Parts: sequence; C-alpha cells; structure tokens
Amino acid sequence: MPAPVFSSQRVRLFKSERLEKLTLISPRTFALSWAVMLPLIAWTGWGSASPIEGFGLFAAGMVVWTLFEYAMHRYLFHLESDVAVVRWLVFLIHGNHHDNPNDALRGLMPLPVSVSIGSLVWLSFVALLGPAGTWMLLGFMTGYVLYDAVHFACHQFPMRGRLGKALKRHHMRHHYVDEDSNFAITAIFLDRVFGSRIGTLKR
Repeated sequence: MPAPVFSSQRVRLFKSERLEKLTLISPRTFALSWAVMLPLIAWTGWGSASPIEGFGLFAAGMVVWTLFEYAMHRYLFHLESDVAVVRWLVFLIHGNHHDNPNDALRGLMPLPVSVSIGSLVWLSFVALLGPAGTWMLLGFMTGYVLYDAVHFACHQFPMRGRLGKALKRHHMRHHYVDEDSNFAITAIFLDRVFGSRIGTLKR
C-alpha cells in the first residue's frame, strides 16, 4: 500500500503560521481523535433513551448526515458568487482541495472545524429531542467519520473490491472529469437520485 502524499506543493491559505497549522490534520491524529470522541459521545448519551430508541436515533443521525454531506458538497463547497469574500471562503473550505487534491494533510477535516460543527449539530438535536438527541449526534458524527475516511482513501490508496473501486471512480470523476457533478462521497446513489451524476446533470 503506497504512503499518503504529504505534498510539498501545498496551497497556502493564511500568512499566519498558527492559522495555517489549524488547516492541517494528519490521518493518525484524525483516527486517534475520533477513536476517543465517538465513544465519549455514546457515553454522554448513555441512559437518555432505551436501546431501541437509541438505535433508531443513531440510524436517523446517519440519514441526516448522508443528506447533509451531499447538500454541503453540492451547494456550499461549489457555491459560485460574484462577492470576493464569498469566493475566498469557498476556496478556503474546499477550492484549495481541488487545486491540490492529493495532499494528505488537507484530505481530512481539521478538528477545529469538525468539532465546532458537531457542537452546533449537538445543540440542535438536543433542542429538538432533549438529551436523547445525543444518540442522533452519534449517528451523524459516525457518518461524518466514515465519509472523511472514504474521501481520504479515495485520494491516497488504491481502493480494492467492487465497492471500493466504485467509490473511488465516482469521486475521481468529480475531480478529473466534471467537478459540477458526482457530489456524493459515500452514498453515491444520491447523485443518481438528484440528477447530478456525471452525464445526467442539466445545466
């Protein structure tokens, strides 16, 4: 298995070294951090719902993540605007990835971003469902971790097996054939459902 590419041609996002470091994360840090945080979320939600309710909320959180992933990539990450600051923000959060897609330190979401978004989602779920919303958060964040791991693997490793090859091919076509199509990373059937699969998107 080839080693991840820690690119020497990294796109610089900030003049400040401190800010620049916050935009980077190694696969080891990502894996260790979420190996701790996901069980912590489960521990926090323990006792707030019955096992059946907890499982249902977990599954609902996964579904919410799946739709969020698609909408985020299609409508936010590829937002077009005439406003300079909006264009800069889009480049900051995603455009730089298209400029250098195989940089392993920019292939995963930095913790300050993922934890901040996760905290807002947690507050939303708890506001809607009470303490049991933590189980929905667990499903949402599990979906996120799977998404980011798959995305990283698509860029860094040869994906083997029927599913792995299908996922990699789908995403590589987004980068190298048409970046205005194939927005889904994990639930690639959504591009067919929403008409954004390469060859089907009507402009």
